[in-house]
Amino acid sequence: MNILVTGGAGFIGRWVVKRLLEDGHKLWVMDDLSNGLKSNINDFFNKPNFIEFIEGDIKDIPTLERIFQNKFEICYHLAASINVQDSINDPNTTFQNDVVGTFNVLEQCKKHNTKMVFMSTCMVYDRATGMMGITEEHPIKPASPYAGSKIAGENMVLSYWYAYKLPVVVIRPFNTYGPMQKSGGEGGVVSIFIEQNLKNLNLNIYGDGTQTRDLLYVEDCAKFTAMAGYSDNVNGMIINAGSGRDISINELASLIAGDKDKIRHVPHIHPQSEISKLLCDYKRAKRLLGWVPQVSLEEGIGRTREWLKKEIGMMEELG
Repeated sequence: MNILVTGGAGFIGRWVVKRLLEDGHKLWVMDDLSNGLKSNINDFFNKPNFIEFIEGDIKDIPTLERIFQNKFEICYHLAASINVQDSINDPNTTFQNDVVGTFNVLEQCKKHNTKMVFMSTCMVYDRATGMMGITEEHPIKPASPYAGSKIAGENMVLSYWYAYKLPVVVIRPFNTYGPMQKSGGEGGVVSIFIEQNLKNLNLNIYGDGTQTRDLLYVEDCAKFTAMAGYSDNVNGMIINAGSGRDISINELASLIAGDKDKIRHVPHIHPQSEISKLLCDYKRAKRLLGWVPQVSLEEGIGRTREWLKKEIGMMEELG
């Protein structure tokens, strides 16, 4: 198939591109590089099925119109502002990218009858309660402008299914981590903790550390994302993906540091947008897509550690 990936130079986008190329599709990748890195996809430029990289903005309608002349069967729409604190400080940028930008892409998908896979986030959910995992029917809570913008984007996408029968699916991956994730700022907690540990620094935990996360290895996430595009079974639906296991940030820090003296608690940067318990119920993905996660947390942490060790070694050589 001819496939477009917006945000394809980002962390998850890079792994989705890799997966789609391995599955034999022709790929166009669009990214404005505000968050993604061209170096993330350098390895793919010489692949025969990697057709074009477009450095462009989803708010730029003429650019979208030009790209969509390529008649895509599927558009994996991953381009977004994803930083919670940035969305609190500057909600307009997040709204423009995640709502207006999504609308622009959706309009092109409608015009060319291109299926859209819209990447949302587990951050739209209210916290899990008790031992029960979060299903797709779980209450939502826009605790940040980022979550609010993603919910707005989801609703626009699903409205095109109901109003125009455009094939769409909304996917809500839980906390995705793995090689090539940023380890600075609001990068992934796993990458940040591993890098701090490799540099023999203290691991700083926001708040009391009792908040839990369901950590999904990035290659499992990429496979799930690809499968959601391939299957008509999930058209018009919202689908979760996670590991089905949650771990507190305190436990995660202990697992990575192996030394409780290396762990520090610091004031939270956005306590009002913290979700105290995230635990995924992925039964719908298993039933409709046959998808189950393959990589355990321990194995995923090991793979991420190996990658970061190499990255730090290369930076030290260059420095």
